[in-house]
Amino acid sequence: MSTQEIPPWLREQLARFEQLQQSLQSILVQKQQTEMEIGEVDGASAQLSKTEDDVVLYKSAGTIMVRAKKADMVKELEERKDLANTRKTVLGKQEARLRESAKELQAKINEAVKGRTQSSGS
Repeated sequence: MSTQEIPPWLREQLARFEQLQQSLQSILVQKQQTEMEIGEVDGASAQLSKTEDDVVLYKSAGTIMVRAKKADMVKELEERKDLANTRKTVLGKQEARLRESAKELQAKINEAVKGRTQSSGS
């Protein structure tokens, strides 16, 4: 079936399917970045738990390092992890919806192509 034989509505469905695939890829990248952030926070939290409460700590604030209290850093890391976990959950739900939409659209496209192939081959 050449491009000229593909009806406009099917071309539109194929373009929509391609958009869904790109959106899914974007979601997967964001999810992977979020998982990496969670890993970094876990690593930082583990290191922080090994330090004494009275040790002098510094954290990055843009291009400089500033002194910080351990309790404040622990709280900040917990908040970052909570936020990242929430984001991961949202991205997971978006991924599931996109996968389902892509699956349905792919089935519709396959059916249309199959129907056209059978009718043109008869």
